Amino acid sequence: MKKVLAHLKPEAVFRYFEEICGIPHGSGNTKEISDYVVDFAKKQGLRYRQDSLHNVILWKNGSTGYENSAPVILQGHLDMVCEKENNCPIDMEKEGLLLELNHGIISAKGTTLGGDDGIAVAYALAILESDDIPHPPLEVIFTVDEETGMTGAEALDCSEIQSRTMLNLDSEDEGFLLAGCAGGSKVTAHFPVEREKIANGTMYNLDLIGMTGGHSGVEIDKGRANACHLLGRTLNALFSVTPFRLIRINGGLKDNAIPRESHAVILIESSDKYHMIQKKMQELDGIYRSEYELSDPGISLQMTPSSATDTQAMTEESTRRVITALTCLPNGIERMSLDIEGLVQTSLNLGILITEDDSVSLSYSLRSSVESEKTALTERISRLTEALGGHIDISGDYPAWEYHKDSPLRDTMVRIFEKKYGRKPVIQAIHAGLECGIFAGKLPGLDCVSFGPDIKNIHTTEESMDTESVARTWEYLLEILRQLK
Repeated sequence: MKKVLAHLKPEAVFRYFEEICGIPHGSGNTKEISDYVVDFAKKQGLRYRQDSLHNVILWKNGSTGYENSAPVILQGHLDMVCEKENNCPIDMEKEGLLLELNHGIISAKGTTLGGDDGIAVAYALAILESDDIPHPPLEVIFTVDEETGMTGAEALDCSEIQSRTMLNLDSEDEGFLLAGCAGGSKVTAHFPVEREKIANGTMYNLDLIGMTGGHSGVEIDKGRANACHLLGRTLNALFSVTPFRLIRINGGLKDNAIPRESHAVILIESSDKYHMIQKKMQELDGIYRSEYELSDPGISLQMTPSSATDTQAMTEESTRRVITALTCLPNGIERMSLDIEGLVQTSLNLGILITEDDSVSLSYSLRSSVESEKTALTERISRLTEALGGHIDISGDYPAWEYHKDSPLRDTMVRIFEKKYGRKPVIQAIHAGLECGIFAGKLPGLDCVSFGPDIKNIHTTEESMDTESVARTWEYLLEILRQLK
């Protein structure tokens, strides 16, 4: 296959990135890429450890003159968010990506790119391969399933890690040095439903499509439509026109991605009610297009006859229960920080809707920089869910990474940045979750900064990465390692 990035510099970084893109490595599907890293370590003669989850740690001695320097951690994650356009034929469980390069911008045809966090792996492998890059002893940590709750980092045995200085390469804005992030968890609300056979009636598809989507932490403040949450608003408005029965509702693929589409199948028992609902649908479509004209210009609400063969519809009580849950459970920003201007402090994202024969499940990604607010929001969801006869599950809980005023690593990185770029970097905390908080808990006294090149629209099919930014960030990384002697 033709190499799209072969002519780009730094050659080793783009070579490894392209190889990574050729390996399926979505969350939960990381064995192949983990084995790829292990094979690399064997070829380079590096000590490594691969655990049962497919996390990998590699060690390399310091270069000449740095043999006795304090070790440094390079850290990133092996998995990516797998999203694709409806007409994309790629099986992301089994096939690699189709890279495209246009005017210095890398993207993937019809899918997410996985720059988050494939570029971290590429940077680290290029450094480990080299014999002429000055660096302290390195402890390179590649985790798995970061995108689905950071379970790889949470389970990682860090007993052999000696360093207390970590460069996390999982940021997407050049010129920003991240020094704190939100903690979070996945909360899934399960609602029981009962079904009954309806002798008469016609089934229809309701489809909400064309939304922008995005990262549920980084872009939760952009005002973008959440397809799953908006489906609840739609169903509630239609039910006020005339009662109907739900057959099923589904939407979203990842709890930490703002869903771009959602779908429902409803059964209308009286044929003369169809035109009433159709009229309301057209009204709602116009309302949504107006409300989300700037953030989601492609939004569309459609109603078509269904070819579904389901014979069992939810009872009216179950239909009401599900609609009430979708309408009343919170979604979006809960509170902004009063300490850091523009920082979302607490939020939640309804990322996945799933219908089973006897239940409907709503999966949320909760985030907060304040542990007590995260707990309170979880309790709020729990109480509302219990009141509707359901229950919740909590998984993937991870701590916040608290900002520390004193950071020798950050001071060094600021000084280097100012000299190379001629301006000050932006020091910030972010609402997205990073593995830094987990490692800070495992490695007491850890001094950590997260940074990276420009990657736009992560977790969406519009994801792209700037090659010039990749090159500049590479040079910045090398200078940091050179000065950590």
